[in-house]
This record gives sequence, structure tokens and C-alpha cells, in this order.
Amino acid sequence: MSEIKYGFAPVYDKDSQLLILGSFPSVKSRQVDFYYGNPQNRFWRTACGYFNEEVPDTTEGKREFLLRNKIALWDIVTECEIVGSQDSTIKNFKVADIKTLLQNSAIRFIILNGGKACSVFEANYGDIKVPYKKLPSTSPANTHFNVEEWRDVLSAVFGRA
Repeated sequence: MSEIKYGFAPVYDKDSQLLILGSFPSVKSRQVDFYYGNPQNRFWRTACGYFNEEVPDTTEGKREFLLRNKIALWDIVTECEIVGSQDSTIKNFKVADIKTLLQNSAIRFIILNGGKACSVFEANYGDIKVPYKKLPSTSPANTHFNVEEWRDVLSAVFGRA
């Protein structure tokens, strides 16, 4: 019998302008109890690198980085059955309440971090009025990651190169 796993609460505030949605926390992330906990995941290096900042050492530092830079972070799946960290095994899941987050923030663009995040998002929120884009997953398992695609979208959202 499978055990239900739970994700994390969203990180955002009323000033957040960009929402980055992953699929569901990896085993490593669940162990450290925060987003993108696998040091091999490219998320923190990509986001912090765009703002010319070092990756914070602590969860609180990462939260402060996100809020200071007007980034909201959440996963589209909030609870599910999953084998290890494999998105392809996600089943019996609940979907994040994106509409409430949007009502309580200034989100004007959504990045979907990978294919699973995109497919679940589009199946549940495909009619949403906020523009969104699927980007290559920052997961270390993704051999097609392209930091330039991420930089281009971040530049479009935040208006700088």
C-alpha cells in the first residue's frame, strides 16, 4: 500500500510578481523540508545567478531571496503517492489552489518547471488569465536543461538582461 506524501506551503507575499511552479518535492527536498533540496538541482543556481547573488546556505535565506526578488514558489501537486522522486509515478494527487495565490499576490507571469508541472497545470488551470510558459526542468535528471531559456524568461518578466 502506498503512502501519501505531502508538499510544502507556497512561498509568496502580496508583492510577488513571478510564480514558479514545480511538480512535487523530490526525496531530497522532503528530507531538508524545502524546495529544490538536491544540491544537483539547478534551480537555486539559476535563480540566484540571474540576480547575481550567491545561493543562500539556509532555508530562511532562500525564502528571503525569493521574496526580495518578487518570486513566488510552489508545486502544482500538494499531496500524492509517488515512488522516490519520479514525476512519472505521481498518482492520486491533489492540486494546488493557484487561484487563491493569484488573488493574494501581484503575479503577472507563471513559469512551469518541467513537463509534469505543465501537464497538471494545464489540465486544471489551462483557462487562467495569467500568461505562463513551460521551461526545461531544473532537475538533475533532465539532460535538456537550458539556462539561457530560463534567463530569457526571467529577463522578460523583470525587464533586465
